[in-house]
Amino acid sequence: MFMFSSVRRRAAVLFLALATPVVLVACAAPGSDNNNKQNTEGPIKIALVDAQSGQLSSLGAWELKGVRLAMDEWNAAGGINGRQIELGIFDDQGDPTVGTNLARKIAAEGYIAMLGTAESAVTIAMAPILKESKIPNITSGQSPGLVAVKSPFLFLNGPTSTTYDETLAKYIVDTKGIKSIAMITNNGGYGKGEHDAFLKALSSRGVTPLDDQVVTTDQKDFSAALTTIRQKNPQVVFIGAEEVQSGLIVKQARDLGLTVPFAGAAPQGTPVFVDTAGVANAEGSIVSSPYLSNDINDATKKFAAAYKAKFNEDAELHGAKAYDGAQILFTALKNNKGATGEALATAIRGTKHAGLLGNFAFDDTGVGIFATTIGLIKNGKLVSA
Repeated sequence: MFMFSSVRRRAAVLFLALATPVVLVACAAPGSDNNNKQNTEGPIKIALVDAQSGQLSSLGAWELKGVRLAMDEWNAAGGINGRQIELGIFDDQGDPTVGTNLARKIAAEGYIAMLGTAESAVTIAMAPILKESKIPNITSGQSPGLVAVKSPFLFLNGPTSTTYDETLAKYIVDTKGIKSIAMITNNGGYGKGEHDAFLKALSSRGVTPLDDQVVTTDQKDFSAALTTIRQKNPQVVFIGAEEVQSGLIVKQARDLGLTVPFAGAAPQGTPVFVDTAGVANAEGSIVSSPYLSNDINDATKKFAAAYKAKFNEDAELHGAKAYDGAQILFTALKNNKGATGEALATAIRGTKHAGLLGNFAFDDTGVGIFATTIGLIKNGKLVSA
């Protein structure tokens, strides 16, 4: 109960800090008379759930900014069919147990949809409750485990690890001809998804990793695993871990004299990874991403300029993903007159969206985009390979 109360307090603080309008309503389960009234009158209640504290808080901060930018743009233009969007912000602390408690909370308090989380394991834990409550959820997670949930209410605002890592293996093995590869991944939801997806991509090419090290999600000393990898003398090391842990792995690897490039997916394209690893240590990292930079096209340039003006920092992948997810949700609501439950899930699935990450068209698994490209870290920035 102490943890749940702590989450409640953090959510309230975030509401005030972001000046989000708060409407007090009686608690009611989705589908009740009170909830139906909420769906036709007053603000439209959307929940945002992410780690707003702890080691994964950078993900939550990026996602909040992307969603907030989209919401403010819609509200400034009159909202959705004349109704303002109200955002409830909740801190899952990167903990699946906290996430399940929050799923029950947002179901009881009349939220009609959820954006987040950016942590696959938390989203997977929340999915059964959201499915039972008929609350559509657009997540920034990328683990194939999200697809395995098989919930018609769960959608991804980016590709899965399968796409990220197939693209990565194609570049490393097929294009560069490198087959001497080692792996280090963590045992969390994201790390396991990355491990299995990259291993499958290698296996389909007849490549077996020289070493396959698995660490815990809270581990900070990787010297033993990296020493073993160094002894195998790989040409590339694949990392499947979040931003901070990936940065620590690279920093410690360089300290141990391991000089080969590291390769990975979304986390290694972020400023947090580069800052943690150090610019010199991150140099040459190979990154698979659907959003290499803010200069891809006119739409990304416009988004980046608005993001910079609002938050005084440069946009990156996670904020762009969240912006796309919010745009898809708001468009589905507008085009279907504030639909909720199964009708809203159907509307999201039928929404085609030309987004920052590409052209979204959802299939029956809830995945809407299926391409990434390869970039390299040069002088601390992600650039096209």
